Amino acid sequence: MSRPKRVRSISDEPDFTSFSPDGTKAMGSVVLHLDEWECIKNMDLNGLSHAQCASLMGLSRPSVSAIYAQARRKIADAIVNGKKLSISGGDCRLCTSFSDCGKLDINEKGEKVMRIAVTYDNGDVFQHFGHTEYFKIYDVEDGKVVKAEVVSTNGQGHGALATLLSSSAIDTLICGGIGMGAKNALSEVGITLLSGVSGNTDDAVAAYLDGTLVASADANCDHHDHHHGLSHGCGGNCHCHG
Repeated sequence: MSRPKRVRSISDEPDFTSFSPDGTKAMGSVVLHLDEWECIKNMDLNGLSHAQCASLMGLSRPSVSAIYAQARRKIADAIVNGKKLSISGGDCRLCTSFSDCGKLDINEKGEKVMRIAVTYDNGDVFQHFGHTEYFKIYDVEDGKVVKAEVVSTNGQGHGALATLLSSSAIDTLICGGIGMGAKNALSEVGITLLSGVSGNTDDAVAAYLDGTLVASADANCDHHDHHHGLSHGCGGNCHCHG
């Protein structure tokens, strides 16, 4: 008896679902399934590793690697052979929360565990809190990271992110620029905020744990701080709202 196929979690749906060769008649068609599209988006566009993508989709790493390889073959077939590429179908479900989309489980958090969230983009601290697509979540016990994983925000932004973090038992948020509305929302749910941070997310958490992380309470995305240590702010070119 064959093993049942596991349903794949996707964080959102594509805005564009059909692509055709320009100026010529398509020489056939290729269908890219939604789980294959999710792998391409997570790894080729957003720079996640196979393991991180697997965690987000609720799959094993070998399964994600196989889906990813198949997706790339389909895209190559469409581009090289002039075929129409459509995106649809697949055994997928749209996830709605950290615990639904990834493996984060608030029930696993012990009383002695501190949970830190960092806005995440390809290994670095993402600089626009309200537009972050991913957080990297760290569970810390006795001053040491015991677990870390990347989770999707599922397209939620601004004030909704504070609720999402609170429902996931986050104690501390590390980010780059952040608007006043989001600051107030985080304060209301009791999450400690460290803003104005840039650089590698793992380095930022390590610096926080050893007491050397320098953050700026004035990092509002349109403010450029000049501090020693880790760099801060958005370079004066960001515009955050809430």
